[in-house]
Amino acid sequence: MTVRFWAAGFRAHQSVRQSLWVVPLLGGLLGVVLAGADLWLEGRISLPPEWSYSESTASSVLSSAAAAMVGLIGFVVTIGVLVVQMATGTLSPRFMRLWYRDRLQKFVLATFTATFTFAFALLRQVESDSVPDLGISLVGLAVGIDLILLLLYFDRFVHALRPVAVAAAMAQAGLAIEAEEDDLVADAGAGDHADRRGAVSSRVPAPRSGAIQDIDIAGIVRFAAARDQLVVIPHTIGDFVIAGSVMMEVHGAAAGEADLRRLARMVSLGRERTIDQDPAFALRILVDIAIRALSPAVNDPTTATQVLNYIGALLLGIGASDRAFRGTALDTDGRVRLVLRTRRWAEYLELGVTEIRQYGAFSPQICRRLRAMLEELRAGVLPARREAVQSQLEALDRATDAAFADPFQRALARMSDRQGLGAARLGEDSDARR
Repeated sequence: MTVRFWAAGFRAHQSVRQSLWVVPLLGGLLGVVLAGADLWLEGRISLPPEWSYSESTASSVLSSAAAAMVGLIGFVVTIGVLVVQMATGTLSPRFMRLWYRDRLQKFVLATFTATFTFAFALLRQVESDSVPDLGISLVGLAVGIDLILLLLYFDRFVHALRPVAVAAAMAQAGLAIEAEEDDLVADAGAGDHADRRGAVSSRVPAPRSGAIQDIDIAGIVRFAAARDQLVVIPHTIGDFVIAGSVMMEVHGAAAGEADLRRLARMVSLGRERTIDQDPAFALRILVDIAIRALSPAVNDPTTATQVLNYIGALLLGIGASDRAFRGTALDTDGRVRLVLRTRRWAEYLELGVTEIRQYGAFSPQICRRLRAMLEELRAGVLPARREAVQSQLEALDRATDAAFADPFQRALARMSDRQGLGAARLGEDSDARR
């Protein structure tokens, strides 16, 4: 029952976070409730004479407020359409899933809807001998607050959707996920526990096709500990699994059909990846924005250079820590109960560098900024991971040499420059003189 509630709760949580109608609907219901509360208070409190309104004034104010809220809601929806166009044209379509979660956008829509229903509910109560004076004053106050929220929302829309702002948000989100304390408590790959597993006793098929969005790690550990089993998930969070394929393997006592269904519900599958447990998805979005800026149709290497700043920050945060590479979970007795395939440092590095090097090889600005980033990573990551960074530097050397036949241009492109172009001089880098 607990597993079922977790699965249903996670799906409901995801639906609410991604939807644009649930919170505004709640706001509309709140407006009706507040209107009822206001009508209850009207006959029980006395207001100053200057707060009294005539029937015609009350009707005009409430009608204008309701109409204005409908217009403002339409304006916010129009901005949402522009966001879709901008995201698909200059950013990454994957970013839209995160834009749907924007709390300010939902709060603004909920506030507008609440003001509309509040004003409309009071409008029905305006009569020649009965005017909700308190409610009309509150509607005027609500409209003023709504206008301030609209300005804040518009300011956020203008500033937060710049590529560099999106890159900063994605890097911050990826680092936050990587830094979270979770139940993965040991850095061990699948091969480290092969001798403790024994034969596979049961296999859990994927109930449907979809990307792995979330795993109930604590639930799986409790489940396996109660049955003295070891559960192996041969997939990484974000992998797409096909219906009927093996999603989990159970080692130890054989699991019945009911247990297999319970285990399957502990893994949430969706149409696409989410950022909740997957810092690589944040890195994927950053790379998408950078290579889109490097396409011949856009030809904006400066934007790609700015995105590289945050790719470097995210990679350094991952490469300097062991949290993102923990692949096992233990029970309270210290026994391994879950083995989960996790991405290694080289995989994160390849994701963050390979395509940008490929598409930006002919841009001196990209080559110089990419070299500076890799040199910073080589100095900042754990010693065991520096070899992978060195391999990427050597690959950058080969790409640069192949792209620039002129010796001067080649020397220029092989320099290390944190700004892409402008922060390094010829002769400062030993590689530039080769």
